[in-house]
Amino acid sequence: MKKNNIGYLLREGIRGVFLHGFMSFAAVCVTVACLIIMGTFSLILYNLHIMIVNLEQENEVLVYIDETYTESQAKSVGSQINMISNVLNAKFVSRDQALQDFVSEQSNTQLFAGIESDTLRDRYVVTMVDNSLMQQTVEKIKQIDGVAEVTAHYEISSGFQTLQKILNIASSIIIIVLFVVSLLIISNTVKLAMYDRREEIGIMKMVGATDSFIRLPFVVEGFILGILGAAVAFFLEWGLYDFLEQKITTIDTLQLITIVPFREVIELVAIAYAVTGFIIGVVGSLLSIRKFLKV
Repeated sequence: MKKNNIGYLLREGIRGVFLHGFMSFAAVCVTVACLIIMGTFSLILYNLHIMIVNLEQENEVLVYIDETYTESQAKSVGSQINMISNVLNAKFVSRDQALQDFVSEQSNTQLFAGIESDTLRDRYVVTMVDNSLMQQTVEKIKQIDGVAEVTAHYEISSGFQTLQKILNIASSIIIIVLFVVSLLIISNTVKLAMYDRREEIGIMKMVGATDSFIRLPFVVEGFILGILGAAVAFFLEWGLYDFLEQKITTIDTLQLITIVPFREVIELVAIAYAVTGFIIGVVGSLLSIRKFLKV
């Protein structure tokens, strides 16, 4: 295809956006609505994922050191625990600190006034990188000299893993369904715009224009509409997200809900919106024009 032909077709595609102003506006509005629905749902799922990860980090493993070990010997065990690949952090808690923590948690501290710290053992509070590997990691910790006992809540870890899998499957299905619905809606919206130009397409076919020559202006038009819709949806999503974050932060005084700041996901959201807008616009146009090329 010659350069002057390409330039003409690109201009025709841009002209088509303004020529069919109402239909172009409708297509952009539908794109914006679909992207905001998908984006909002995806961001909600992402925040739920972060909350689950944070809760997993609180599922700590207690490693008790042999009571015959001195405090310095007990501290040396910590370096071996931290060398295990899946261990994120091993925090040392001395007998004295363990006793203070225990007493402070009781309603009547006077009942425990005579207890000596020697009755307890030095310990480590261990958090892991991946809780799905908790059992294997605990087995490695047990093999370290000086480790007397390990307390791990496998059922909690298993529950978090199951919840995460369900969340991943559900999110994948819902996002795919929303994407397909968005694609069909855009395709039908663009098809209505093309219906007004069916005679023009028929004439071009009869004078010998190739399918690619006819198709390119509509693809350019769909691309512009898709990217424009993606840009509008991105900034609306940004404003909506910040607004909800401020409201939730104000209401949630106990900080039970973790909201990831939008600036931490802004690049990911921008790329996802741009790619989705491109696919919806271009593929939607290609699907729409296919019927009108059969003249």
